[in-house]
Amino acid sequence: MPKRTLQGVVVSDKQDKTVVVRVERRFTHPVMKKTVRRSKKYHAHDEANTYAVGDMVWIEEHAPISKLKRWAVVQGEKKQKIV
Repeated sequence: MPKRTLQGVVVSDKQDKTVVVRVERRFTHPVMKKTVRRSKKYHAHDEANTYAVGDMVWIEEHAPISKLKRWAVVQGEKKQKIV
């Protein structure tokens, strides 16, 4: 069975080798028929402490690494610095 992959934005990088990623999903509300946005935060393993707050990353399911970490960062895009 293939591993799930999600795309999100890093919202915290304060922990060592860990980033917190906010993944947003959009769906139509069953009663109001309005598009609703919901987000969820995942703790993901970042071995080299590469990513910082604001970076766009892709995370993939992984065997449990710690109490909260069940995802690992696969790839990402650095946020552009404004000069």
